[in-house]
Amino acid sequence: MWYVMQVQTGSEEKIQLQCARLISDTVLHKCFIPYFKEQRKLHGEWKLLKKILFPGYVFMITDAPEDLWYELKKVQGLTKLLSTDGEMIPLSGEKVEFLLRFGGEEQVVEISKGIFEGSKVKIISGPLVGKEGLIKKIDYHKRKATLEVDMFGRKQVIRLGLEVQMEKA
Repeated sequence: MWYVMQVQTGSEEKIQLQCARLISDTVLHKCFIPYFKEQRKLHGEWKLLKKILFPGYVFMITDAPEDLWYELKKVQGLTKLLSTDGEMIPLSGEKVEFLLRFGGEEQVVEISKGIFEGSKVKIISGPLVGKEGLIKKIDYHKRKATLEVDMFGRKQVIRLGLEVQMEKA
């Protein structure tokens, strides 16, 4: 099952390393941070960057949530676990499927590509293919799509890399 812990934004990678070092592999199968790729213009050149998809969150996969709950007490900087009445709540199968569809096994969301068809954008490759309805805003200058998704019990605004070209003649 997949679980989520909330941490101070900016400390995600430090917390992930602590989990890998302090928690047994038999308890914690995987601890990870979903990322997305984007193009950003720095000093006049386009650079490919990898950024955290959900700042302030670290994901964990375990079959032993009670043991994990105990082991996480060793981790410094943990803000809280997504839980109800002191019981850890796993991500729903729908949310896990969403994350796997967008980020794959490595949990890195690739840049999508789109073209203009009239006044609309059609996604032709990448994780946003067929998901145009999730896009709330496109920043053509910064090459980003803004999406609003239900995650962690509330609406989360996420940004993904998107390159849009004029329709091919």
